[in-house]
Amino acid sequence: MSEPTRYSTAPIELPLDWEREPTPVKDCAGCAELATVRDRARAGGDMTTVSDCNVFMRRHPEGHY
Repeated sequence: MSEPTRYSTAPIELPLDWEREPTPVKDCAGCAELATVRDRARAGGDMTTVSDCNVFMRRHPEGHY
């Protein structure tokens, strides 16, 4: 049987997976609208809407991504 640890162990560091924002598909009205809303939201500091637009663009019904 081993001795219990009597001190704090170092935290586990998980790798960060920074994904780039999706880019709108050329000639797609849905992608263009999402990109416009995302740009306006970013200009207004609404990062929740920016994130939502990124998710919607990735899950676009046309299946671009």
